[in-house]
Amino acid sequence: MPRKKVIEIVLDTETTGLDYTRERMVEFAAVRLENGKIKDEFQTLINPNQHIRKSSIAIHGITQEMVQDAPSEEEVMPKIIEFIGDYPIVAHNAIFDYMFLNEASLRFCGKSLENSRIDTQQMFKEVYPELESHGLEALTQKFNIDLINHHRAMADTMGLALAYPKLKKLYFQKYDWEVKQLDNVEYLFERFLRIQQTVNTLQSELQDLKSVFKLYFEQGGTPITSQSGETLTYNSKQTFGYDLSEIKDVLNELGAFEKAVKLNTGFIDRLVCGHGIDEEKKDIIKNARQELTETRNIQIIRNK
Repeated sequence: MPRKKVIEIVLDTETTGLDYTRERMVEFAAVRLENGKIKDEFQTLINPNQHIRKSSIAIHGITQEMVQDAPSEEEVMPKIIEFIGDYPIVAHNAIFDYMFLNEASLRFCGKSLENSRIDTQQMFKEVYPELESHGLEALTQKFNIDLINHHRAMADTMGLALAYPKLKKLYFQKYDWEVKQLDNVEYLFERFLRIQQTVNTLQSELQDLKSVFKLYFEQGGTPITSQSGETLTYNSKQTFGYDLSEIKDVLNELGAFEKAVKLNTGFIDRLVCGHGIDEEKKDIIKNARQELTETRNIQIIRNK
């Protein structure tokens, strides 16, 4: 029996900024995968007919001069729609590229995209939850794929197209195992709670041991080296609290403000969605967006 042909479109976009309702694409690239093999490709620079933010140029390196003779979104969207067809869209942090393409399709084709989307970043997190980074570069490194000219659309697309079949195989092996566990989900939840309690207990035990070690050093103990080479030492440092309003100008002058202050992004999202500030201030905040991500988590509600 002939093997069923599975067609998927791996793609990437580069843009003038991050707000898909206001910004525009400056580059699009896609490859057509048939059963995991690259069969066709399409790429183009795009003239956004608007300013490209410096923060975006710093990432992808695409300047106004590079796109001044490129086709506009209106000219190129029919070709993009034709290339991706109704096949699944594969992208890393897929919601970002999908929303830009969807907005452009609504503007120039009068319809929204109906393609299913496959987010390789979510897949990567599922397969390798222990990794510190789940970006595209980390993904390609994991599968020993050279990612050359990172942050240009075709380079990122090719890197993802080569890594995706390997990631997909592992992801569905894990998925198949998970599906087989669904009949046991009530038991597995009880087991989860037991493991969680064990972890909490072990963390408490570790803290108890650290307290003993701390006391040892505070009474004059010297560093201890284990049989396997790890060394237990002790240090003490002082930290201060600061009045941000008094040092903000100095930090800005030193170019250290962004490094010194971590934004509470959750609070800012709630601020923009609320009714406590005017539209002008909301627009300023929206224009400062630098990343769009999507998270999906389970939640355990404790008994009161």
